[in-house]
Amino acid sequence: MIMRVFQVVIRPGKEAEFSKFFHETAIPLMKGTAGIVSVLPGAPRAETPREFSFVMVWNDLASLKAFAGEDYTSPHIDPAEAELVESRTIRHYDLVET
Repeated sequence: MIMRVFQVVIRPGKEAEFSKFFHETAIPLMKGTAGIVSVLPGAPRAETPREFSFVMVWNDLASLKAFAGEDYTSPHIDPAEAELVESRTIRHYDLVET
């Protein structure tokens, strides 16, 4: 399985708007995506007030590519959130099962 860690930093003043998108659109979208085993959404904390994240566990690379495309290592965002996001990062790891 593949663990995908996606993080965004929101433009100053856009936190509330992005939070609405995150909770009403992004989380339900990811939870309903085929090939995802687990979705762990992360909201900002006091020390990182403009940062949101997702940790997703995917069944396999084929499932991830079906969602993100062949360029799955690039941090794509929904066009609806593009004007809200200052920066974004994506990382992939092999999930270690314990």
